[in-house]
Amino acid sequence: MKMETYKGFKSISADENISPGTPLCAGCGGLLALRLALKVLGKNVVIVNAAGCFTLLSVYPYTPFSSSWMYTAMACAPAGAQGIRDALDILIRKGKLKKEEDLKVVVLTGDGTANDIGLQSTSAAIHRGLDFYYFCYDNEAFSNTGFQMSSATPFGSRTSTSFPEKINPEGTVQKKKDLFEIWRSHKPPYLATISPSHPVDLSNKFEKASRYKGPKLFIAFSPCPPGWSFGSSKSVNVAKLAVQTGLLPLKEAVDGKVEHTVIPKFKPVEEYLKTQERYAHLFEPTKQVDIINTIQKDIDDYWKRYL
Repeated sequence: MKMETYKGFKSISADENISPGTPLCAGCGGLLALRLALKVLGKNVVIVNAAGCFTLLSVYPYTPFSSSWMYTAMACAPAGAQGIRDALDILIRKGKLKKEEDLKVVVLTGDGTANDIGLQSTSAAIHRGLDFYYFCYDNEAFSNTGFQMSSATPFGSRTSTSFPEKINPEGTVQKKKDLFEIWRSHKPPYLATISPSHPVDLSNKFEKASRYKGPKLFIAFSPCPPGWSFGSSKSVNVAKLAVQTGLLPLKEAVDGKVEHTVIPKFKPVEEYLKTQERYAHLFEPTKQVDIINTIQKDIDDYWKRYL
């Protein structure tokens, strides 16, 4: 690969916007999803990154991107995106920037920021109708600081702060916050769930979203080998099982109307749970049948509303 200088950074780039040699954990499902997304979005992009795992992608003076990058604190990435979008619009109106040179503004955050720390500024940006893409890599915990529980952590899983014990054998007792529905209540033009195991579905959704002006959400299911405790070569298989068991509904909402883009054949959720050590306490030393059945029932109840 060629080393080149780009906007003050030394960019290590191949044929696309993000190189394969990035300094993140091997097998990161979120990184694969981002790589696929950027193939559709192209190079005319500015990424506004909230602190998290992906902050390690661009560490001055090196970056894997051939597009622009702005780093912010966890709480304020959409506010930073607003400033960039406003500046671009002003430059276009003044004739100092050609329309064909306009940039797509992309907020890049983890689930802890999306569901918790950054939700206030995100809600405000959606309310203002900010024209931006919001990419949430959902690895279901605060992974970059030791895999602590976030409000995206699923019921029954183990994190470093929700560990199984006698008083709560399930580990995490709360159920995962529904970020899709939180966004949908704001009435944005487009939102979707995506998975690295379904690249065509992912690409089609980004292409479709480009037709709409306003806030656009993408929740990327992001298997995390060190946090979820599975081999780094298994990320796509784990993500695929999440879809096949119905645990991860692949869907989109255009102007509030929800449609599912993949209808699974519904394997038992146990097949997914057994792939990860974060659920090992549900099977050893004693199988926690009630907890597993609760997880399965939540999946069944969800799909009953749509099928």
